[in-house]
Amino acid sequence: METAAEENTEQSQERKVNSRAEMEIGRYHWMYPGSKNHQYHPVPTQGDRADPLSSPGCFECCIKCLGGVPYASLVATILCFSGVALFCGCGHVALAGTVAILEQHFSTNTSDHALLSEVIQLMQYVIYGIASFFFLYGIILLAEGFYTTSAVKELHGEFKTTACGRCISGMFIFLTYVLGVAWLGVFGFSAVPVFMFYNIWSTCELIKSPHTNGTASVEQICVDIRQYGIIPWNAFPGKICGSALENICNTSEFYMSYHLFIVACAGAGATVIALIHFLMILSSNWAYLKDASKMQAYQDIKAKEDQELQDIQSRSKEQLNSYT
Repeated sequence: METAAEENTEQSQERKVNSRAEMEIGRYHWMYPGSKNHQYHPVPTQGDRADPLSSPGCFECCIKCLGGVPYASLVATILCFSGVALFCGCGHVALAGTVAILEQHFSTNTSDHALLSEVIQLMQYVIYGIASFFFLYGIILLAEGFYTTSAVKELHGEFKTTACGRCISGMFIFLTYVLGVAWLGVFGFSAVPVFMFYNIWSTCELIKSPHTNGTASVEQICVDIRQYGIIPWNAFPGKICGSALENICNTSEFYMSYHLFIVACAGAGATVIALIHFLMILSSNWAYLKDASKMQAYQDIKAKEDQELQDIQSRSKEQLNSYT
């Protein structure tokens, strides 16, 4: 009888302790309603950890690294580099050829095109600066794409974002937008020499046509370069007609400058497309950073709740052990 009474006393004490622990845990769930459905995973022991010999091989690592490449940013960077290189390289050579054509045929007096020569020389220096700037800017945007892609989170572990990082992404969006608008102007400006050379070339083709070849009206077909505003109206001769104009079209300077201006205009168009592509990528990355910051705040709150719940459970176990 005494043994049965002692067992009943011990069971009642255990029930009291358990009810106390349950009440404390219930109070915690009432204070933090979002922590009811948390699942706790045991910490893996030494034996449960992966064996170093079972780690993935070189092929799996390469596949994982290739998964972390921001292909959209890479394509936009290659397109931007190609467009800027075509515009700067071809534009520089075409400007030099244009000056040579003007000096030899349309403006024999150096003082008449002195201002144009200075402007073209200044534009060539600007081309050097554009090439250097966009080489650096393209690398920065590519690096920003690497650090904001979702695959980097899997490669380098925990992903952290700050307000400064989101501010930098927003600054890149604004700067890329401004550069895109500026390159639209450059694209339109680069079409002007193409239009000018096309008019000269079409006039030469008219002279070479069978309907006008060998007739007296050939010498009346002229091109006045002064009407484009690149040289003053008092420049001599300024206007070339007939066979002299045909000889200009047959020179290597004219042929090379005309086609280089076309390629430079195409390069400016490719740069505009690349900047629009970059603008879409940066907007997507900024949205990803914004969502990642919200997820980071949620994970911090969840970790804090888990730690508090574990503390409550450990205290409950200690109280249970003290009673037993």
